[in-house]
Amino acid sequence: YGDHRDLHLSLRRQRQMCIRDRMYNLIMFKKIGVIYKESLSFDKDISPHIETILSHSKELYFHKSASDTPNKFPKLSRDELGDQSDLIIVFGGDGTMLSTARDFISYDIPIMGVNFGQVGFLTDSSENNFQQSIGDVFNNNFKLEERSFVKAEFGDKEIFGLNEIVLHSGSYAQMMKFSVSVDDQLIFEERADGLIISTPTGSTAYSLSAGGSIIYPNLKVWSIIPMLPHNLSSRPFIISSDRRVEIQVTSGPNKNAYISADGQSEIPVSYGTKVNISEKSDVLKLVHPLNYNFFEACRDKLGWALDVTKR
Repeated sequence: YGDHRDLHLSLRRQRQMCIRDRMYNLIMFKKIGVIYKESLSFDKDISPHIETILSHSKELYFHKSASDTPNKFPKLSRDELGDQSDLIIVFGGDGTMLSTARDFISYDIPIMGVNFGQVGFLTDSSENNFQQSIGDVFNNNFKLEERSFVKAEFGDKEIFGLNEIVLHSGSYAQMMKFSVSVDDQLIFEERADGLIISTPTGSTAYSLSAGGSIIYPNLKVWSIIPMLPHNLSSRPFIISSDRRVEIQVTSGPNKNAYISADGQSEIPVSYGTKVNISEKSDVLKLVHPLNYNFFEACRDKLGWALDVTKR
């Protein structure tokens, strides 16, 4: 019965996603919010692309952090930009996209990334193809993909990330002791430098460096990866993201363990505190070109297509 119920829920979700995608592809974006990486120059890097956007929409707003933007463009606070925009275009790398996704999570606004960074798994449009990509978006020729966030709750605090939650000892090459339970069932106790709970989006980020699997983005799963465990049999494992995960750190080299989301500021966690991991109800809506292909992105950005005989 349980398997049939899960299949029914999965099919129902697929139908809802198809209906949602058709609805979004009927929307014409009119009010455009723009955010760009602080190290970029408006005149040198951004201005040519703004002219392209203006050829499709005259309602253009910038985040107030864009200090070198000409005064003719309105500069808005986060809340004002979230309220005004139908679409946010981010010029930068994955780091800029991650911070934008967290900042605007509650506004339900589609976000399009233009890669000015290094790898750029989240920013799949480029400087070279931006004119074509933005033209397709304004002509309703795009893909809309939902990406989930992972949330950690402990004490009276809550943090969330698009890529991962990391719990660690706070000291280089020094281990902490912790336990991991899923749905109130103890999975393991471990001594390791830390633990990564990665979303599918994060599977090509820090998780990948720690030996985690690459996960197709729309799967509803997490990868749980011990960091440098003192146990030869310890391996990453993948579970459904609708499960309840609980982590408890019992000891370590410092006064506290530490937790962070997407590599942002670290928060101390007292020993004995239970850290509850769950999926956040809000999602990121990513705008992709119609020709977007995750496996092609892996080949390009991770070097899968390289001829190994020439390395």
